[in-house]
Amino acid sequence: MEFKINKIEDWQNVVNEIMPHFKHNILLLKGNLGAGKTTFTKFLLKNLGSKDEVSSPTYAIVNEYHTPKGKVFHFDLYRMKNIGEVYDIGMDEYLDNAQLCIIEWPEIYEEELQGFPHHEITISNSEEKRTVTFR
Repeated sequence: MEFKINKIEDWQNVVNEIMPHFKHNILLLKGNLGAGKTTFTKFLLKNLGSKDEVSSPTYAIVNEYHTPKGKVFHFDLYRMKNIGEVYDIGMDEYLDNAQLCIIEWPEIYEEELQGFPHHEITISNSEEKRTVTFR
């Protein structure tokens, strides 16, 4: 599925369209700095019923949010230097105990996810537009 984002309100349409297709508890978010990964997450969590304030987990590495169906963990692996650091934060435990794990900058951990069912969203952006691809 592919979507064009021209204004902030378009994110709601993206969430509306992909939510019925969510079947796995792992969502990888890919895109350059400023592409809209955290903005997408804000819209998604609101639609999941969370009343928590959503912010980028860049410095905390993981943020925890509450929804009526369970916990959502939002990761930012941008500053991780190696897979050992990912294991040191207890990634496996989070994956086992979450309604949903949203992982920004997942590239360092992707090989470990082979065989784990997950979804992926890629956000590409240019000065004129953003394109969101869901699979």
